[in-house]
Amino acid sequence: MKVYLLVSALLLSLLANAQQAKVIRINATYDTTAMAELYNRIPIGLQFIYSDSSHKQTAGYLRGDYRWNKINIATSNGWIVNGVLTFSRAQLAQDHYRIDLTVTPPQQEPVQTVLVLPKLTGIRFNHYADSVKRDIRYYLNVEGKFSSGRILPLDTSVISFNTSDGQIIGQDLLIDKNDTTRLITVEAWYKPNPNMYLRSVLPVKQLPDPDLPPADLQQKGRKSRKP
Repeated sequence: MKVYLLVSALLLSLLANAQQAKVIRINATYDTTAMAELYNRIPIGLQFIYSDSSHKQTAGYLRGDYRWNKINIATSNGWIVNGVLTFSRAQLAQDHYRIDLTVTPPQQEPVQTVLVLPKLTGIRFNHYADSVKRDIRYYLNVEGKFSSGRILPLDTSVISFNTSDGQIIGQDLLIDKNDTTRLITVEAWYKPNPNMYLRSVLPVKQLPDPDLPPADLQQKGRKSRKP
C-alpha cells in the first residue's frame, strides 16, 4: 500500500511538472527616469510571458513578485546585480546600443531577449555667448541628441576637445590676456565614436567692456529723467 501511494505521488508530481506553463518569451525594459542616455548604471525589468498567456514581472523597477535572486541571467555587456545593470558605454556604441540577455528560468532551456538603450544620434555646440573674452574661462557647452527624443548636456567623460589657440581646462577655453588672436577654432569629438565631430569658429572680443558709472551717478541720471 505504501509503495502504491509513493508511486502515485511521483506520477502526480511528474504530471504536474509536465502540465506546468513554460516561459515562451521575455521582454526587457529599463527605467527611463534613470537617464540611460548619460549614466552607465540603470534599473532594468523583465516580463516573463508563459505558454498559458499568464505573465510575471521582476521586483524592483517593475514592482513585480519575481525576485532577482531566483533568476539566472547573463549579459553581453556589463553585469546585473539585484535588477541594476552596469554597462560599458564604449561597448554599447560598438554593439549598436543593444545588450543581449540570456535568462534561464527554473527547469527550462535559456531564453534570449534584447535590451535596447537610447542611441546618440548627433552632437552640437550650444554656446552661451557669441564671443570669447581674454583671461576669462569660456564654457564649451556640447549637447547630445538621443533617439529617446532628449537633448542633454555632455561632459568630458564622453567628449574630447581641441583648440587652435589658448588652452582647454576641463571643459573651459581660456585665452591669455595678452593674446592677439581674433578668431579661435574649437573642435569636439564623441569618444565612443570619433566620427561624431564638431567644429566651431569663435570671435575673440577685441574691445573692453565699457566702464559702468558709479552707483550715485546712475541714481542721479535716473532722477534727472523723471518728469
